[in-house]
Amino acid sequence: MAAHLIRRRFLAIVAAGLISACMIPIEASAEPAAEPVTRLFLVRHGEKEAGSDPALTPAGTLRAAALAERLSAEGVTEIWSTATRRTQETAAPLAASLGLPVQTYDAAELPALGSQLAATPGVKLVVGHSNTTDALAALIGADPGPPINDAAEFDRLYVITLTGGGQVSSQIERYGAPSPGAETPLP
Repeated sequence: MAAHLIRRRFLAIVAAGLISACMIPIEASAEPAAEPVTRLFLVRHGEKEAGSDPALTPAGTLRAAALAERLSAEGVTEIWSTATRRTQETAAPLAASLGLPVQTYDAAELPALGSQLAATPGVKLVVGHSNTTDALAALIGADPGPPINDAAEFDRLYVITLTGGGQVSSQIERYGAPSPGAETPLP
């Protein structure tokens, strides 16, 4: 009989231990870290005056302000521009509102710029030219869409997302006032 009571008491202790173990909260397992993401916004400079290194026209200045407004809540962490006056003036309003410097790149070195932009996560604006913006989009692996109309198209905005897994997604949008004469349909 004593053995029977000892066994019963032992089973009661084990059962109580198991029940209390079930009541201890288990910490949630760590979720896998999110893949780093890079978002790129590529634009051509705004409307420009004539000359060898022209400033923006009043319409181009308004477009630069529209770009700053469009990207103000996107979390831009870097701003890139060629050294020309028109691209610098296009980047300036967003840079001023975010307190970011405008970093200068050499348009002749697009492959190096593309690699650099894709290598680090962040949200980046790149201001270029009609003959470099679509080329940079293609180098990164995005759909460049139809060629930019050099004479009249200033409102094209590439939105490109690169994931750490190497996937590229892109879309082409318009921003600011429609460019007069830019009738190139976008995909």
